[in-house]
Amino acid sequence: MKRSTERILTTHTGSLPRPDDLVTLVYTKERGEQLDQAVFADRVREVTATVVRQQLECGLDVINDGEVSKVGYSTYVKDRLSGFDGEVTPLPIADLEDFTEYAKRVFANTPIEEMKRPACTGPVAYRDTTALRADLDNFKTALHGVQPADTFLSAASPGVISLFLKNDYYPSHEAYLTALAGAMKEEYDAIHQAGFLLQIDCPDLAMGKHIQFADLSLAAFRKNAELHVEALNRAVADIPPDRMRLHLCWGNYEGPHHLDIPMQDIVDIVLRARPDGLSFEAANPRHAHEWKVFREVSLPPGKVLIPGVVDSTTNYIEHPELIAERICRFAEVVGRENVIAGTDCGLSTFAGFAAVDPDIAWAKLKVMAEGARLASAALW
Repeated sequence: MKRSTERILTTHTGSLPRPDDLVTLVYTKERGEQLDQAVFADRVREVTATVVRQQLECGLDVINDGEVSKVGYSTYVKDRLSGFDGEVTPLPIADLEDFTEYAKRVFANTPIEEMKRPACTGPVAYRDTTALRADLDNFKTALHGVQPADTFLSAASPGVISLFLKNDYYPSHEAYLTALAGAMKEEYDAIHQAGFLLQIDCPDLAMGKHIQFADLSLAAFRKNAELHVEALNRAVADIPPDRMRLHLCWGNYEGPHHLDIPMQDIVDIVLRARPDGLSFEAANPRHAHEWKVFREVSLPPGKVLIPGVVDSTTNYIEHPELIAERICRFAEVVGRENVIAGTDCGLSTFAGFAAVDPDIAWAKLKVMAEGARLASAALW
């Protein structure tokens, strides 16, 4: 992880707004309809270059490719792995089931309804690196002539894949995780070998409690979370911890979130994961108070916190002084060198489905950089 002894660095969680025409192409591909692959490849390459420039113009230090080629941060793997030919099954979200009318308004008539989530019905293996290699090449090309402080690419964790893509093949959840970890190791290693930070997306460690394991007790959920971390650690065993970061979240949607598991109930398990960086929600109304958890929890040596200091589900543009205040709270608890400013979650988690208007999303990132400058002035 890039550390700074001079100022607070800035980054974000991964997904960034995609142009409407690219969203159309992504869902044409998702539906399996006829698509000019050359046109798709050219447009992804162009948009990747654009989002790299936009991130730097916003003042971000640690940047990525915006995940612009992907339909979503988790389900994209179905096109890269073998074994996913089963039927799509409902994805229950316990907190929204308590407010069904609201849920209908949020998700009705959105492109996300076209996103495929086939069940696993056969052996899982990494069958096609074409899309992965294209992402790596596009990002490398987009970085020509610019020098950000660092760069990262995201990949789905074994646990979050198991959350979105149901297991109908392996004899146990643990066996499924083991297979996923073995297959995804190829992608993780390739991102690292290309010279980028690897971000592992792990909403399963928090969101999984009110989706995948809603009926489990806290103790039983923690046991499963431990299995998820163990599988992840095996998959990234060959990558130095300081070249990885982990993203934790409770679901990137505007909703009640009254069933979210508290950070204090999982933080010890999360901190056992090998990645040094920990990105997590810390700005929204449900989790903004949880900076206090780190008063009681000692940050292991080498770990760096990347708290969200802007909310990814509201069109309010945070005041830079509020952002600075949030940064300083964490810095005062764990040390200024151990804090990087980030976003709660992605600003376009699934193609065409984002709570924040694209123009406002970019404005939020600019203000985050401004808030980091204020915090730096206060801390140094």
